Amino acid sequence: MDMIRQKTQETEEERQARAAGDFLRIERYLPSRRATARVTAILRFASSFLGQNDTLAQPAHPRQNTVWLLDNTAYRPVHPYPHKIQPWQVDVIACVFMAHGRQDISKFVGLVADAIGLDGEVGTDEETRKRIAQRLQPFMREIAPARVMTLEVPLPCGNIHKHRLGPTDSNGISSQTVLIGAHDMEDGTIVKPYLEGWDRSVSMNTVFASPEGWLVISDVDDTIKYTQTPDAIGILRTTFAEEPKPIAGMPELYAHIQRQLTPTWFYVSASPYNLYPFLQRFLHSSYSPGTLILRDNSWMGLSGLLKSFTQDTQAYKVEQMDKIHRWFPQRKILCVGDSTQSDPEAYAEIYKKYKGWIYAIFIRKVIDVAHMEEKNSAERFEKAFEGVPRDIWKVFESPEGLYGLVDDLTK
Repeated sequence: MDMIRQKTQETEEERQARAAGDFLRIERYLPSRRATARVTAILRFASSFLGQNDTLAQPAHPRQNTVWLLDNTAYRPVHPYPHKIQPWQVDVIACVFMAHGRQDISKFVGLVADAIGLDGEVGTDEETRKRIAQRLQPFMREIAPARVMTLEVPLPCGNIHKHRLGPTDSNGISSQTVLIGAHDMEDGTIVKPYLEGWDRSVSMNTVFASPEGWLVISDVDDTIKYTQTPDAIGILRTTFAEEPKPIAGMPELYAHIQRQLTPTWFYVSASPYNLYPFLQRFLHSSYSPGTLILRDNSWMGLSGLLKSFTQDTQAYKVEQMDKIHRWFPQRKILCVGDSTQSDPEAYAEIYKKYKGWIYAIFIRKVIDVAHMEEKNSAERFEKAFEGVPRDIWKVFESPEGLYGLVDDLTK
């Protein structure tokens, strides 16, 4: 019996290695990025001296570039003097690509299909083929560093604030804090900033969140979306070939949390930002809208996608939660994650770092993926949550058992 188990384990390891190896093989078919890398390095070097007034920067243009504006949350910093009114501000992220795409994507679709064992099915399923091509496209676009844009923020009072964005960095990303003003805004108000001179579809939703209230920090993969994170082939299949599926019972639980706590929502994922449109559509279809935070690396090579789910995830998530704490130090926090990666360790670290900030931690024990015995062990959770009171954290398999705990948070 032990020999059979060992053989099965070796076969599984070989299977995972084949998936990663196939994606490395796919990358060899991609056109060379060396010229782009050289230009990016030069722009990055120059930008280190010239800063925001970089004379090498060029305006992003609708005919030449594709721009994503990521939804975000406006906050009001807490001032040490309570009667001092602080201006609203928001961290704006814009991702800029070259508009032209690769002419022939069919061979890449075929390679992906072969890597995940769908080659025969995709050959007869045009819908699946189209889905793979659509999901691949953001990974194959050429990023556009050193681009600038003008953001227009329409406010309910009728004013329009203009802000210069950029230049974009070596990953084609502009990330900066924008001051909106000291106007009174009701908690939950939504405005839709857009780019000056562009079609209004190039816009984002900005939600205004007051300093106090509830806030949910939620993981995405295998917490609310079925991804099979520990399985390389599972990641590739669920990311590129399948329609995204919510974890059973989680949409209903999140709807209950919304009714009971009316929180501000942050979804923190280790996925690369290339997956933003895909994940945003998924969240809008199944869960309460919120700010989706992704890694700011552009994985030009698809093997990097696999690394993003496993590489330095605890440090990455702690860094993002540090940022959320700077924005909302007075909010009450509910954290939701799963056992596949380092959510327990990351949430415990933040709990101990900011005493009294986190009120509850829910961890989904993932039992529908192979080889999770060690990560699902009681010893792992006890070690991860050492120093965290037992009534703060809860490990669950079915979300139905969490409704009462959510209700208790309102008392």
